[in-house]
Amino acid sequence: MPHPPRTQWIPVGLIVLAVVIDLVTPHDVTSAPLLIAAPVAAAPLFGVRGIIGTGVTAMIVHAFLARLDGTFGWRAGLANQITLAAVTALAVLIHRTLRTQDARARRAQHVAAVAQHAVLPRPPSRLGDLHIDARYVPAESEALIGGDLYVVQSTPFGIRVMVGDVRGKGLGAVSAVSADLGAFRYAADEAEDLPQLVTRLERALLREGGRRGGQQQAEGFTTALIVEFSTDLETLRLVNRGHPPPVLLDARGRATLLDASEEAPPLGMSDLGVWSAPVDSHAFPAGSTLLCYTDGITESRDAAGSFYDPVARLPLALGRRTRSGGHLAPGQILDALIQDVRRHIGGRPKDDQALLALHRAHAGREPPPHRPAPAAAPG
Repeated sequence: MPHPPRTQWIPVGLIVLAVVIDLVTPHDVTSAPLLIAAPVAAAPLFGVRGIIGTGVTAMIVHAFLARLDGTFGWRAGLANQITLAAVTALAVLIHRTLRTQDARARRAQHVAAVAQHAVLPRPPSRLGDLHIDARYVPAESEALIGGDLYVVQSTPFGIRVMVGDVRGKGLGAVSAVSADLGAFRYAADEAEDLPQLVTRLERALLREGGRRGGQQQAEGFTTALIVEFSTDLETLRLVNRGHPPPVLLDARGRATLLDASEEAPPLGMSDLGVWSAPVDSHAFPAGSTLLCYTDGITESRDAAGSFYDPVARLPLALGRRTRSGGHLAPGQILDALIQDVRRHIGGRPKDDQALLALHRAHAGREPPPHRPAPAAAPG
């Protein structure tokens, strides 16, 4: 694993510091411990040749300083030389161990990336005049997928979308995500309207919870936002089951929160009662962008404990370009949102974030090309 260039000067700095300390202190004060530390510091930074070179350099410097001080004898000089040689050999062993562990970690990360693509594939970049992009930002840099999900599907009844967040973490959450996506893909093609779609999703999730049993059956649920676009894209219809409401950006970057007209619990809780889930309709004119996300966005807090407010902050994050009538690709909007959330909290998010942007282009007009952002690095 590559290290920042500055860190590779640490072993050299230790040797230089040892020389300075030895020259400015009395003869009975030794700087040998700093020289011994140099090859150990080189273990994670250099290859085998670099580690051995550091160790040999430390031995030569120690011999020179000991001769200069008149202390190069069996008790101090030769004993320290033997210690330096042994520590250098130990540093080589440490380096080989670290390299083996790093190779295993890389293989595991590759397997996780393949699993992520299989469980949560990227949505199509375009369906007619609807341009689409998505981002998944894990709370932990080693984890590539958790309990957040998104899916976009073209159906006989229009384009349908779900953004959700399953209860729990780890492999159990990933398994639940897979079940949710499978249930949605089947129901989206079969249900004639959103109430039917929600009913079929509810039944599928209850059956899945029954198969798993235990805590998953008793407490498993999924917050979900389900969206349906009319065939002409003029109207979008929403059903919100306990999920953060989406934001509608107009062509000039002004943001509107699309709150549900009536609250409804998450999917998978119908054993506790029956709730209506009204379908809310909104105009979706050309140039508009619908932003859907999980609670990793809205529950992000700053140092004062204030939650992130996408309606207030996002237009400022997008800047003058949208206010002057400029056009941003969906991916550019998502990247701006992710960076603004990081500025708000001052670092890496504490919860996973799944984001989906759906932009209705003007007829015959393409948004600017935009390459997907690389995976987020630790903050």
